[in-house]
Amino acid sequence: MATVAKDPTRKRTPWICRWYDEAGKQRKRGFSRKIDADRFRAEVEHKLNTGTYIDPKAGLITFREYAERWRAMQPHRPNTVARTKSQLTRHVYPAIGDRPLSQLRSSELQAFVTGVPLAAGSVRPLWGTVRAILGAAVRDRLIPFDPCSRIKLPELPRKQITPLTLAEVQRLASALPRRYRALAQVGAGVGLRQGEAFGLQARDLDLKTGTVKVDRQVQPGPGGVVEECALKNRSSYRTVPVGKVVVDALRRHLDAFPAEGAQWVFRDEDGRPLSRTRFNMDVWAPARTTAGLPEVTFHDLRHWFASVLIGAGHNPKAVAERLGHADAAMTLRVYAHLWPEDEDRTRQAVDEAFGTVR
Repeated sequence: MATVAKDPTRKRTPWICRWYDEAGKQRKRGFSRKIDADRFRAEVEHKLNTGTYIDPKAGLITFREYAERWRAMQPHRPNTVARTKSQLTRHVYPAIGDRPLSQLRSSELQAFVTGVPLAAGSVRPLWGTVRAILGAAVRDRLIPFDPCSRIKLPELPRKQITPLTLAEVQRLASALPRRYRALAQVGAGVGLRQGEAFGLQARDLDLKTGTVKVDRQVQPGPGGVVEECALKNRSSYRTVPVGKVVVDALRRHLDAFPAEGAQWVFRDEDGRPLSRTRFNMDVWAPARTTAGLPEVTFHDLRHWFASVLIGAGHNPKAVAERLGHADAAMTLRVYAHLWPEDEDRTRQAVDEAFGTVR
């Protein structure tokens, strides 16, 4: 319950509105006119009754202080933890880290997005982090509204994926050391993400029926360690049918580097799970140079797998399931240009329909 009373000792703002916030702490605010004090009292009572009250001092916390509190509560995977910390420390805190949340304006955030020295593809995930933090501040009722609305992001360049050729995939496989050669067949023949391929255990392979179960991934953790963690999303958990080429490659690999049960299929010389950082620098980079493909990443093998399925006539839903995408829409955003044009099939379908009517 809020009250309004006059304090004769105050000359400029004699009309005082007093109320208790949700924590039971008494607050007050002075006004020069009683009508303004009464209007404010009604607003405060309404917000307290509807659960929309916001402490005027709550938004004085700085973006940096609240972001660090938010970051500590997120159930992020180790690589996401490291990436988020780097994003905030390198790009966000120098620009708006010391600004109180309640003082951040859309124009200031637009200037930040426009001026950050990153490519358009890197600005979007960075902005996604900032927006998530400010959205949480709104839900925590530290600020009354989200200042992130209507922020214009830089346009992404239209870059179409050009899949590797079979000859290029084979050159990469041949250039890899024997211990890691089957990784190329797994990347290209099963379509796994790098962390998923590194996370394969012997129990995930059923070479008799020709299937590979994708049930975990490994990612670099703090201090250079490698940590087993959950997959990217629910759809990433899948069982992928594999053909004879991949089965034979895995059999040769297991003959040379035996593994069973929960042992890692691919591991370093000391039996540890593979570190993406060390593998890419010490193994992958020399191999792609030897193969004459200096810009190719492990993910390009996954693109080749997708292109083969598309070329074989698989529909977007089937390709999405094999890749572990969240939905077919994501698959189409990445690979739509690889599906063959259907102009002749469209003409044929319409002609057949008219023919049936006649």
